[in-house]
Amino acid sequence: MSGFVLTPAVAVTLFVAACVAGHQFRRVWKTEGPRWQLWLWGSMAAAGLLTVGFVPMQV
Repeated sequence: MSGFVLTPAVAVTLFVAACVAGHQFRRVWKTEGPRWQLWLWGSMAAAGLLTVGFVPMQV
């Protein structure tokens, strides 16, 4: 696991994808949409942000 690092391009892509997923989560939440969509978008946003936050980036 020590060899697993994110390149800056992958980190930015993950961050943007997590932001889009968070926006979709908020949209579904405000319209009181289906619960499965809340779980889908929320899990995607959380996974992306946790990955960017805790996996080291290549310098």
